[in-house]
Amino acid sequence: MIDDIINDVKHRMEQAVSHANMELNKVRTGRANPDMFNSLVVDYYGSMTPLNQVSTISVPEPRLITLTPYEKTLIPIIEKAIMDANMGFTPGNNGTAVLIPIPPLSEERRQELNKFVHQLVEDGRVAVRNVRRDGIHRLHDLEKDGHVSEDIIKDNEAEIQKITDENIDKLNCLQNDKEKEILEV
Repeated sequence: MIDDIINDVKHRMEQAVSHANMELNKVRTGRANPDMFNSLVVDYYGSMTPLNQVSTISVPEPRLITLTPYEKTLIPIIEKAIMDANMGFTPGNNGTAVLIPIPPLSEERRQELNKFVHQLVEDGRVAVRNVRRDGIHRLHDLEKDGHVSEDIIKDNEAEIQKITDENIDKLNCLQNDKEKEILEV
């Protein structure tokens, strides 16, 4: 019973960290990163389809992303989707692929992105703390029901806190790495 609670806490915290990491990967830095387009969808024969399912995304140069659609008729649709997403890119094409040059970030934009990264990571920390609170609450419910002694509850509270601290540290590392990436010139 207690092991189920601990395993659930671990799993949910890992999911929170993983989600924060996915969101951070979408944040644009000065370098070309194909993950920035993972959340982009295009109208493919009437249904909204993820960009990575209708094209190949590659990074031939550090400041260029190439999207090669499986059908050439998708080129203008992909260009429009990128413009509509307001990502700060101006796509072009060479007849077979969409070319997206990655312009360098201005200092002001770097500061905005840093604030955004802080917010994403803070959301992740809040999620981890909410899982901790929920896990500890479930432990205390077991104690109230008389199933488990107070000492065992305290030991498992300490275990949950240790797991929480590890996941907060992971989030802090993700934040530091992303900030370094953003501030690179």
